[in-house]
Amino acid sequence: MLTGTSIELRTTKASMLLRGVKWLMSKKKPVFPHTPEEFEAYMAARPLPKDAAIPDQFKHRYTLEHWSAADQEVVTIHPKSGPGEWHMLYFHGGGFVLPMFKEHWPLAAAMVDQLGVSVTLPLYNVVPESSYASQDALADAVYAKLAANHDPSRIVLNGDSAGGHMALSLALRLAKAGGPQPGKLALFAPWLDLTMADPAIEAVEPHDIMLKIGTLRSCGKMFAGDRDFASPECSPLYTAKEDLAKLPPTRIWTGRHDLFIIDSRTFTGKLRDAGIDAKLYEYEAAPHVFMAVTPTKESKDTLKLLGEFLAE
Repeated sequence: MLTGTSIELRTTKASMLLRGVKWLMSKKKPVFPHTPEEFEAYMAARPLPKDAAIPDQFKHRYTLEHWSAADQEVVTIHPKSGPGEWHMLYFHGGGFVLPMFKEHWPLAAAMVDQLGVSVTLPLYNVVPESSYASQDALADAVYAKLAANHDPSRIVLNGDSAGGHMALSLALRLAKAGGPQPGKLALFAPWLDLTMADPAIEAVEPHDIMLKIGTLRSCGKMFAGDRDFASPECSPLYTAKEDLAKLPPTRIWTGRHDLFIIDSRTFTGKLRDAGIDAKLYEYEAAPHVFMAVTPTKESKDTLKLLGEFLAE
């Protein structure tokens, strides 16, 4: 274990299954092209993206609600036994520019099964076909509806990668606005600084099989639109201490072979300095959003810790 109470090393080496998954991933075409030029060319020529379809078996395993907010689709998954005590608002990752991955559905199912929570997933319009304003409007509208029908103190905001950014940004908007606040904030490998400015990230880059610094910067600028992508509004790592102090208890999970590990450490320290109950869990040699590989020891440990967090 690492020293200090804000960062905990949960595994000292990748499990055999995770190592196998990483090897397979390294042989496949990357989710994001590895150079800014390739990324921009891909985005300019791609067909209109579509969300991965919800698996057919979900209709029998869960109670599903299909609804809309801000003219965008939303899906809520309840346990068959009824709505969970906790309601999770989960934002999927994909750099703000990619739709729901097929891997996100099993991750949502695992959280319903293992934690007994209800999970709401906004299927937001992606950039650049849409805009950050459309994504924010959906996030705000979905939370408002959930808070009107469920105890806000039993709502946990969660998301992976860019979705972690969306969950955090929503929490910060809610804190500034006042009104009903979510009970907890959980972030899976969150993207905290669109500029990727910390030079320490360069040492991690050779180990990250999914993400590259230049591509992320290009993607971040695309998402930011007419805003400064180094501003706290776009890069919540730079949020002022007095605003961070308004956040709920927060837990972060990030692999050590993930570019975002550096900023996760920095952000956890800033949260603690602002007086927030915050902790970062690290996993040796784990790749970006490793918890989506639900059969692995690392993913199971993540969900176990998330369950303990909700039970506190």
